[in-house]
Amino acid sequence: MKIAIHGRNFNESARPFIESMFDELARREIDVQLSKSFRNFLDQNNISHHSTLVYENPEQLYDARLVVSMGGDGTLLETISHVGNREIPTIGINVGRLGFLATVSPERISDMISALDNGQFRIDERTLVEIESNIDLFDGLNFGLNDFTITKTDTSSMITVHTYLNEEFLNSYWADGLIISTPTGSTGYSLSCGGPVLVPHSQNFIVTPISPHNLNVRPLVVEDTAVIKLEVKSRSNNFLVSLDARSRVVDENTQLTIRKAQFRARLIKMLDDSFLNTLRSKLSWGLDMRN
Repeated sequence: MKIAIHGRNFNESARPFIESMFDELARREIDVQLSKSFRNFLDQNNISHHSTLVYENPEQLYDARLVVSMGGDGTLLETISHVGNREIPTIGINVGRLGFLATVSPERISDMISALDNGQFRIDERTLVEIESNIDLFDGLNFGLNDFTITKTDTSSMITVHTYLNEEFLNSYWADGLIISTPTGSTGYSLSCGGPVLVPHSQNFIVTPISPHNLNVRPLVVEDTAVIKLEVKSRSNNFLVSLDARSRVVDENTQLTIRKAQFRARLIKMLDDSFLNTLRSKLSWGLDMRN
């Protein structure tokens, strides 16, 4: 079996679990390819990984059976950008903080390896959002698992986002910004701005304004077959665009079209892992101290 691993720095408390993981992978004679940044981190911290295979960019990611993300949810989003349209199944080990997407705890790494080696897991396919523009916004990585966001670049003036749904005018959002979220991203930035939670396989996008000036403007759920076009006006003549963990400042002449990507992210889930359990455990869903 071949696997690729991407990660970021992690707390010292996770070191024994990480070292044990690499030892077990070597014992099982599993070929491992590391991202260059993660390989450098491991070497700098004297963590033995038994691997000589490295990839420096997504194009060099070899034909792995699966990809492991080692970090938090942000690391998993970054790993999905490495995988792209290869649709290689990806699993997240949570050595970060929240771990809503990366759900395998360090203590369960050994169980995870056994389950992966024996095929005792399921594949959870997730919709990706794709951005089209008249300029290359994100070095060719124009897709995201969570959301695409437009926000103002200064601290005072709001921006106006003229929004069209399937070529029909929807609304001009006078706000600090606008979020186009997938069901996966519904528990992220969109939720903090008042958006609804969608179960992962809902065939929808959420259009969520950020601090809208008009209080009668609310988040809107639309079908994920919709094509959303955005025109942005700003007093500063520029604005910030973000796609998952990637962002940049662009000017008003930037044209933006958002639609569902033609490929999906394939997340590996352990058999005892479920979205509803994660809602309760990670977001304290329905928690009432009286009960």
